[in-house]
Amino acid sequence: RPLDFNPLDAAEMVLDEMPMPRSMIEHGKNAAYYRPFNDKIGMPDKTDFVGVEEYYSTLFHELSHATGHESRCNRRDAFGVGFGRENYSKEELVAEISASFLCHMVGIEKTIDNSAAYLGTWLKRLKSDPKLLVTAASAAQKATDYILDA
Repeated sequence: RPLDFNPLDAAEMVLDEMPMPRSMIEHGKNAAYYRPFNDKIGMPDKTDFVGVEEYYSTLFHELSHATGHESRCNRRDAFGVGFGRENYSKEELVAEISASFLCHMVGIEKTIDNSAAYLGTWLKRLKSDPKLLVTAASAAQKATDYILDA
């Protein structure tokens, strides 16, 4: 049964006030993703998500990836590398930490367990870099600040 989607005002305010155009978000896709080559975010329809919180958490994750674009926070090593590679893993940490910050700011707490599990998976892949969490959190804060136009 499709989700009866009721937007969260605080999350919508973030989207309305972010410096990136909402037109970069395209709904109706089979998966959630950010494509740097055309600077577009693909998202399934809102009603395809288990809950409203999961929709915003996923969208915030993809928006956080989009801040890596050279015209924004310019995380040069974020794109163009294969799944599972170290830079890819770090970028996933950045996006998920930033999404967690944004969710917390708008009052979404329901997705914290999923975020923690997701972060744990990527951290396990990167045990060799003891500074990784600090550098990823720093980049995530910059991504969050960019989205919030702070």
